[in-house]
Amino acid sequence: MPSHPRGTRLRRGLLTALVAASVAVPVSGAAVPSAVPAPAPAAHAPLHTADPGALAERYAATRADIDAAGRAAARHEDHGRAGALRAMAGPDRRFLSFDGRDGGRGVEVVGDLSRAERIAVLVPGAGVDLDHYWRLRKGALALREELGGRSAVIAWLGYRTPATVSTTSLTSGRAAEAAPGLRSFIGELRTLRPTARTTLLCHSYGSVVCARAAHGLRVADIVLYGSPGTGYGNAAALNTRATVWAGRGSGDWIADVPHVKLRLPFADIGFGTDPVSPGFGAEIFAAGSAGHSDYLRSGSESLRNMARIVTGRKPADGGVADAASAPAPGGRRA
Repeated sequence: MPSHPRGTRLRRGLLTALVAASVAVPVSGAAVPSAVPAPAPAAHAPLHTADPGALAERYAATRADIDAAGRAAARHEDHGRAGALRAMAGPDRRFLSFDGRDGGRGVEVVGDLSRAERIAVLVPGAGVDLDHYWRLRKGALALREELGGRSAVIAWLGYRTPATVSTTSLTSGRAAEAAPGLRSFIGELRTLRPTARTTLLCHSYGSVVCARAAHGLRVADIVLYGSPGTGYGNAAALNTRATVWAGRGSGDWIADVPHVKLRLPFADIGFGTDPVSPGFGAEIFAAGSAGHSDYLRSGSESLRNMARIVTGRKPADGGVADAASAPAPGGRRA
């Protein structure tokens, strides 16, 4: 049934108001990356094997990059950043890559990558940088605990995420920048662990990143959760052989974001079709009462179901709050 004109006008009006509010945020505030200086990381040779010795060598080299960034933060008298980096450089942490500049990027392994038969790659959304990295790591730890042995979770902060309240979080520009790096990383991961079952778990704006990177990506599943949309009209448009899943908790405010895409002179605003709507065509999994930031909370229904997807088992169906978002067939494509 076509949308009622009044409803369409309301959605557009709400999105316009959100854009206006974002534009009003001062450029010196949340809309820009942290200005804490950091040195360029050392150049590292590509990894060609997941042998424990080779991984240990990479982890040690990256630990030195983090230490250098921590010293720079201390000289800058940003004691919060310096303390966070000291923790990240701990002997129990395993980073494949790190760059402390421009808000920060890092790729951390939770679990034993050398023996992993199942790998989950977490792609975060807006507002996750070095100063808020703990959020991503907390989710990675909870998912690894849920998955158990012979699994690894990779926290992929591999791009310059947009600020939560900013015009960049309403456009696909940062996702377009991030997608080549994500595709490259998944390719490297397949070289390291070619027989492992790999799943992309894409939160919020991260689902826009994953959608941009999806074409030809050799992963088993792409999971969109807490998604504002992907920028594509349906799952088939992602042009992937992976099964596309979508879930949204009943406590997630993202359900109130208008799922429209407006073409403006300077950019396209919004991300279009709601991934949990029947028209998108994803497989739907139950996300329980999850709020926007707690899909990976220990003991939650959303965490259990995403872990089931990672292991290749069927999750519980449905779980979105409104009838219009009921499951629809066709999420898997040949």
